[in-house]
This record gives sequence, C-alpha cells and structure tokens, in this order.
Amino acid sequence: MLTHGPSTVGIVGGGCVGRMLGRGLRVAGWRVGPVVTRGEATARHAVRAIGDGRPHTQLTRQLLAADVVLLCVPDAQLAGIAARLAEMGGKEWRRRIVLHSSGRLDSHELRALADLGAATGSLHPVQVISKRGATSLDGCFFEIEGSAVALREARRICRDLGGVPLCISTGGKSATYAARTFASPFLAATFEAGTRILMAQGFTRRRAMLVLAPLARKTLESVSRLGPRAAPRGIRSASDANKVARDIEMLRRLPRSYRDAYAALEQLKDSLGELRAPKKLAGHGAPRPLQSAAEEKKQSGGENS
Repeated sequence: MLTHGPSTVGIVGGGCVGRMLGRGLRVAGWRVGPVVTRGEATARHAVRAIGDGRPHTQLTRQLLAADVVLLCVPDAQLAGIAARLAEMGGKEWRRRIVLHSSGRLDSHELRALADLGAATGSLHPVQVISKRGATSLDGCFFEIEGSAVALREARRICRDLGGVPLCISTGGKSATYAARTFASPFLAATFEAGTRILMAQGFTRRRAMLVLAPLARKTLESVSRLGPRAAPRGIRSASDANKVARDIEMLRRLPRSYRDAYAALEQLKDSLGELRAPKKLAGHGAPRPLQSAAEEKKQSGGENS
C-alpha cells in the first residue's frame, strides 16, 4: 500500500532482485519506468515478470525522469555503472535518489553520483531469494544506509513493500554481511556437508535429509529461545580433544576442506562456549531498535517526506 503519491522507479539490472523489487513496487502502486539489462531478451523478460516498465539494453537518460533509480547489478559492476550514469546526466543528478541493492557494499560505491549532488544509499532485502516463482517481502527486513534523503526514501519503499527497515551505519555494512553469512550461506554449506558425509556412509540424499533437517530445526529453535545458554560446550579436557581428533581422522576419505572446516568450527564452538559478549566493533554505534512495519508506519504518521 502506497504511503505517498504514485512514484516512478527506474531499474538497472533484471535479475532476481531487480524483478522482485520491481514487481513488489508495481503491486504497491508505483509506476515502473526504464528496466535496463544487457540484452533485449532479458530486458523483455524482466518487464514481463515485473508487470510494467519499458525494456532497454543500455543505460538511458530516461532514468533521470524516475523518482528513484534502483541499481540491482553484481557488486563488481556498481562503481562503473555509477560512473557511467554520472557522465551521462552530469549535474542533472542533483537531488535525485539512487539506491543499490548490494548486501555487501555500501553507498560509497555510488560516490560518482553523490559528488554531483545525488542522494545515494543502499537497500538490501535480508531474504533468501527464490529463482523460481515470486518471493514474498511481507515482513522482510531491509538493511538500509546512506544519506538522510536516501534513508527517508528507503524507509518509504520498505513500508510500501510490507517490509521492516533496518537502519545500519555505512561503516557497519561489512559486519552485518558477515553476520548474515554465518546465519545463511555458511549454515547451508555445513548442512550440505553433513548430508554428503552421511551419503558417503551409504545414505540416500532423501534419507540423510530426513535425519538432519529435524535436528537443524530444533537447534535453531533452541538458539532462538535460549540465546547464549544454547551455546555448545567447548573442549574442556584431553578426552574431549581426543574425540575431536578421532572425528577429524574419520573424515580423511573426504576432501581436505571437510577436515579444515570441522577443526575451525570446533575452535569457534570452543570460544563461544565461554559465553562472553563480544567487544563492540570499532567505529560502530549501537543498532537501532527493530520495529515492525506497522510500528514504523505509526511512528512516521504516514508522512510523505
């Protein structure tokens, strides 16, 4: 539901994230302008998936007519595209809003546009994005950072998408990325490693999943409920150390990476078992309190600024 008058969004990048954000904003009442991808077929596919927009195969000055420009491209391309947009529009970027969707990089990647007076920032959905079908953004957290104007617009976009804005410091983007990596890609990797270890013992993939999936769910439930008290016990004796050594030896038939990861995770588990709070990372203040989408909307009073 729109929290302001109809706005137009231009999208550079027609991958999963660009299509997801574009479709969500279109459903919320936004108009979709240019949708830019590298090829004609991908541009047309993105426009069909979004349900609105005009396909383009190269950067166009029509992006300057959009209220917000979203850059949903690979990290390595961000700075270059920002520079090309800056060269194309010059001082016309003044007071225009440009956001990128990278989860790893911050608004400094858009420095070329910021130097011309554009309000720049980032808006990243903290969500596992499905390549098949639509991914719901209702209740999804969005990491947002950038200039004051960019943050204000990012909050409005989050509310329109039914999400929850999570404001972070620009310097803290890398730390939040690392935290999410532990909670999602690394979790998926360790689960898959466990599955393959069982398969090496003669399990079918289906049977291995049936054994490990309930264990993983219960573990996450326990961590969510008990917090630090759910931290596993570390190595406390020579007997514990010998057991770990035997476990690692049993993995010799598998690639070396399995043994290295097992040993590293045992060391991490041991340090977490001390239950000491980590020191605050230098240069980063306390995080903003989390609010639901409804609380954010109530606090803003439906403001349009």
